[in-house]
Amino acid sequence: MFCAVRAAPTPFPDRRLRPCRRGRRRLWLEATGQEERTVPVSNIWKSIESAVPPINREGYPFIGIFAVLTLGMGFFSTSLFWIGLILTVWCALFFRDPARVTAVDDGLVIAPADGRVCLVGHRVPPPELELGDQPMMCVGIFMNVFDVHVNRAPVSGRVFRVAYKPGAFFNADLDKASEQNERNGFVFDSVHGKLAAVQIAGLVARRIVPWSREGEEVTAGDRIGMIRFGSRVDVYMPEGLKPVVNEGQRTVAGETWIALAESTSAETIHTARVG
Repeated sequence: MFCAVRAAPTPFPDRRLRPCRRGRRRLWLEATGQEERTVPVSNIWKSIESAVPPINREGYPFIGIFAVLTLGMGFFSTSLFWIGLILTVWCALFFRDPARVTAVDDGLVIAPADGRVCLVGHRVPPPELELGDQPMMCVGIFMNVFDVHVNRAPVSGRVFRVAYKPGAFFNADLDKASEQNERNGFVFDSVHGKLAAVQIAGLVARRIVPWSREGEEVTAGDRIGMIRFGSRVDVYMPEGLKPVVNEGQRTVAGETWIALAESTSAETIHTARVG
């Protein structure tokens, strides 16, 4: 003989009286003696800030123009709106200015630009730099339109000279760009002697923006200027510095070592700064 077993009544026979998911969680926490942990809004905001690099102030007018044009195109076509939105995001990314961790050592030469090494060899520096007519070791870095375009000081020292030279706008990846394109040169008075970083405009880049001035003291990794929309930076180094990069290698401005003093060993460098 079988007998029916009656199920125990549920504590909430009416579905409308049952606690919601948050209520059930509260009951579970009370039963287990645990406390509910919440994530402060400030922590969420800090996480977003750490994931999204800041935008340099030079980009605000351009981003604003792109945004206004995007909204205007949105009134006429949804497709044009999405195209404009993509271009606006690209413009914002172009002017991104992330913090960099720079090794602190007088025996280092730091990459002044993000990009690809397009030249490692001896070359006569531009005459406006007044560094003489003898070939110097030169490392050239080409920046495409997707690279960070904020340039940084390759060494610590005093800005001895800032020299601007108007010129053409050939593709910055070409050898003749160093001689014929519009350029702006910084000459630094460092512990190694005179060292120069030359900003070179490119086919798309039509505006060199120098920030450092003559007589200013800079530290390796400091922001010294930028070039808008694709360009190149050449570094002319005196004797006693040995390049440690090869053509085709990628560099990160303010972080990648492009040269070492002959008396410097990489094992002895332990200090860095963020900026």
